[in-house]
Amino acid sequence: MTSARPDSTTRPGLAPIELVGRDERLRIDFPLALAPMAGISDRPFRQLCFDQGAGLVVNEMISSKPELRNTRKSEQRRIRPDDPEPRAVQLLGNEPHDLAEAARQAYRDGAQLIDLNLGCPAKKVCRKAAGSALMAEPDTVARLLEAAVEAVPCPVTLKMRTGPDEDWRNAPEIARIAEEAGIAMLSIHGRTRAQKYTGRAEYDTIARVVAERRIPVLANGDIESVDKAVEVLESTGAAGLMIGRAAFGRPWLFAQLRAALEGRTVPSEPGPVEVMGFVREQFENIYRHYGNVMGVRIARKHWGWYSSRLPIAEGTRKEFNRLETIESQRRWLDRREAELRSVSSPSAAPTA
Repeated sequence: MTSARPDSTTRPGLAPIELVGRDERLRIDFPLALAPMAGISDRPFRQLCFDQGAGLVVNEMISSKPELRNTRKSEQRRIRPDDPEPRAVQLLGNEPHDLAEAARQAYRDGAQLIDLNLGCPAKKVCRKAAGSALMAEPDTVARLLEAAVEAVPCPVTLKMRTGPDEDWRNAPEIARIAEEAGIAMLSIHGRTRAQKYTGRAEYDTIARVVAERRIPVLANGDIESVDKAVEVLESTGAAGLMIGRAAFGRPWLFAQLRAALEGRTVPSEPGPVEVMGFVREQFENIYRHYGNVMGVRIARKHWGWYSSRLPIAEGTRKEFNRLETIESQRRWLDRREAELRSVSSPSAAPTA
């Protein structure tokens, strides 16, 4: 990416934070995090966002239910020793014993941080009284958090929303329960469960939690630009930021945010050839991680986000989704990249 001129406006920065667990401490040097997102924040995408400047990349959520813990999907999501540090795993569950066992397993796998999910608004999660549905059950939340904190020596964190709905924004209450249970950090999405991903995120509730609690808070929701990141930090006083949907097909957002918050020149948006470079890097890692069948399908999903940023006709973009093998996808991307390079190359100088 080329670089834009530095903004002369004084911007807030981010300081390292230390998370305190039952017996272990963990330092996050730069609290700019990739949110845990099922089907998105897999190992290939986490590595790419980490390389672009994210200081924390949280694994996709893993169910704590024993019957789901060792499925193929859960196996693919398990943390590995070569994952970027600090290695963070998010767990989903509504039963204290199962959640504690899943936390212990994740820690044995090499997790240095356990994150608990009170933020997912998906119907299939909430109808099982898990995810953001638990925001309406403070007593259950207390039991779950205490069980998880007691189960592992490493720090345990919590991802949550502002409340069940606009008439019950109980994030301050849940945050108090979390701090008393020994939770080391909170990440708060500025929407209620009822909102899902509609409407706008609000940050007043996050600011109240920051003011009332001693543990660090990451602000999350609608942070899609440097200006928005600065606005959210200033309005909430949060210790850091968590980026979710804004990073879809745009991992370089982390490089831009980190540069701005460190007072460096902010890289400009990448050109088409540079975007294709991100595509090729991520897709090769996808192929290695998932293999031929799943790798092809996962690549199609990410291509939808990347391709919207490329000057490629819609009909041509959709051709990619009909390809059935890794090699056919590679050859197709080779052709598109060659076309983009030929268009972006400066014209040859005229000869005398």
